[in-house]
Formats: sequence, structure tokens, C-alpha cells
Amino acid sequence: MLDGRRILLVISGGIAAYKSLELIRRLRERSAAVRCVVTANATQFVTPLALQTLSGEKVFQDTFSLTDEHEIGHITLARDCDLVVVAPATANLLAKMAAGLADDLASTALLVTDRPILAAPAMNFRMWGHPATQANLATLAGRGVRTVGPNAGPLAEGESGIGRMAEPGEIVAAVEGLLAAGPLQGVKALVTSGPTFEPIDPVRFIGNRSSGKQGHAIAVALARLGAEVTLISGPVRLPDPAGIRTIAVETAREMLGAALANLPVDVAVCAAAVADWTVSNASREKRKKEPGAPPPAIELAPNPDILATLSEQGSARPRLVVGFAAETEKVVEHARAKRERKGCDWIVANDVSPASGTFGGDFNSVHLISAAGTEDWPRIAKSDVAERLAWRIADFLKPGGHG
Repeated sequence: MLDGRRILLVISGGIAAYKSLELIRRLRERSAAVRCVVTANATQFVTPLALQTLSGEKVFQDTFSLTDEHEIGHITLARDCDLVVVAPATANLLAKMAAGLADDLASTALLVTDRPILAAPAMNFRMWGHPATQANLATLAGRGVRTVGPNAGPLAEGESGIGRMAEPGEIVAAVEGLLAAGPLQGVKALVTSGPTFEPIDPVRFIGNRSSGKQGHAIAVALARLGAEVTLISGPVRLPDPAGIRTIAVETAREMLGAALANLPVDVAVCAAAVADWTVSNASREKRKKEPGAPPPAIELAPNPDILATLSEQGSARPRLVVGFAAETEKVVEHARAKRERKGCDWIVANDVSPASGTFGGDFNSVHLISAAGTEDWPRIAKSDVAERLAWRIADFLKPGGHG
């Protein structure tokens, strides 16, 4: 499965670096080409000579090596591959990746690459469980970085817990899964994400608290399974996912127009928190606050219903239309009614009350509602919600599949 595939292996400074030698051997057995980048600390555990001997390729370490830059620049190094594997991925390197730091060749290559990234975390169990590490992992997952492991068991410090790097065989299986043709190969998907902003005047607007994290994660998860994804995003503070066509919009009408313009698709996932109303008397000039005068009257009008519109497209209707229901009370009851009212196939209902921390947070607790009934999913990372949903979509769209 890996014949001719090119792997860039980034090795950082942890005791688990010794497993990278076996990982290289197994990848080479499958006819993959492996090129290694090592951090300075990694060389305390494995030697460049050993890595070069097993990989058959020059090992790269120094960002400022005139010889290396002449032979192959660091940008070329980061892009001349099919997949970047980080094993081990220490807490320090994961933090650098999340923050966008680039102070050595490894972190620079990870920042500049436009290829998929698979990280195999390895660290002390306290470091793994620290909120900073978990926040960094959530950030990276939202950008499309996949992880394998860590596993539970004895650790180098004589303690035991979650933090052991995945075994080489597990990493190879993950590599094969990422580079194999996914179950959504040939499928076209449309995902809406984020809020919409409805202008009051050129300065002010009506909006909501949606961060776009869940919608963007769904787009990434569908792409990982091989789908050709178009992401239509309202204003968010998230980077455009690598390798995914992203269309930026502001208003509900712009979002609907972009969605209709990109039909036909096989599946549409409407994860955006679209404003229900727009300002019908929006001003072209900034409204001034006049001393002693009452606030200006704002007149509202209904926005177009994107989910219902996509569900009513006749022969152009996607084979599967999935909506989201953001509720603060009676979550499942209201979502079931919404599914019937909108005419979509599935509704993903989530509690967005202030206590839930869903809006702007990294975790979600959802209920998948379809004609077959209701599935209650546990509170998990939004990236995990996205992956579960993507696999359910793949199962539905396959021959003989059902939802």
C-alpha cells in the first residue's frame, strides 16, 4: 500500500525516539521512502548515522546548513512528501506546532508544510493530561492534524499511565489508513460553518457566538476520508483547512448563494449558526448617537432558510442533508421538530446553553437524530464528533448503506 509513497519523519527529543528506528524499518519494508528530520534533543537518543543507515536517505537537522539548503531547501523538504509523521511528538513540539513557532528545522518544516500530518504523542502522563497539552491537541485537530496514541502503560520515569508512544505497527497502520483511498473517495461534500453577520450599518452587525470549530472539524474529517469538500464559512478566527476549498461569506444570503452555486453535491452538512433575522432597514452610513435622541429603530426580516432550501432542491438535492440544531433547552425535542420542519435527513442536536461551554469551546455533546431514531453521543472533542459523523456519512453513502 505504501509503494512509492514519500514520508517525512520528524523525530523529537523523547526516550520513545528509539522506536523511530523500528518505524523506519517497517515503512521501508512496505517500499515507502523515508526522509528524517531530527531535533537537537532527538540526537541524544538516536544517532543521525543510525537513521541514515536504515532510511537510506540523508538526515536533516540544521536550519542554517548551507550544504542542505543548496541540496534541498527546507521548504522543498517539507513539501516533497505525501505525509509528515511526527514520532515521537513531545509536549514541547506539539506546543510549538499549535503556536506556530519555528525555531529549528523540525518546527519550521511543520509550519511550512501543506501535506497531511500524523503525530504520535509521547510524554509523561501528567504532561499528557495537562490542560495546556489538551488545548494544543484540540487546536491541532481543528487544523487537520491526526494523532495515533498515546497508549497506557509503564513510562520511562518508572511511573505508569497514558503517555507511551504508539507502537511502530500501530503508526504504520495509521499511515496506511491516511494514504489509502478513503471510503468517501469520489464523494462531493458541502459544509457550512461559523456564524453569519447581518449588518446594521457599515460598522455594526447582528451576529452570534459560533466559533466555527465544529463545522471546520467536519470539513477536515470528510476530507480525510477522501471527500472533495467545499467549506462555506462565515466570519471566524480559524485558518482555512489545508487542502479544502474554502469560501468566505458574511451574511446568510451570501452563504445560501454560495451553497446553491456549488450544487450538485452528494452530502451537505449545515453546521453554520445562521442568523434567523437580517436587518431590513440597514443603513449605508454609520448611525450616529444623537444627544437626547432615542436609539434608532431596527427592523428585522427573516433570513432565507439554508437547510430547508437545500432539502427542497428536487433532482439537485444532495443524497444526504445534515442539519445542526443549537438548543438551550429541550434539546432533543426541539431538534426532532426541526428535522420534520426543515425536511432534512439528519439533525445533529447540541446544547449551547452558557453552562455547556459549546460555543467557542473544544468539546461538544450531541444527539444524532434521523428517521431511525436518536443516538446520544458522549461529551467528546469536537474533532471526535466530526470524525464520528464523517464515518456515519460514509456508511450511509456506501452501496446498501442506510441512516
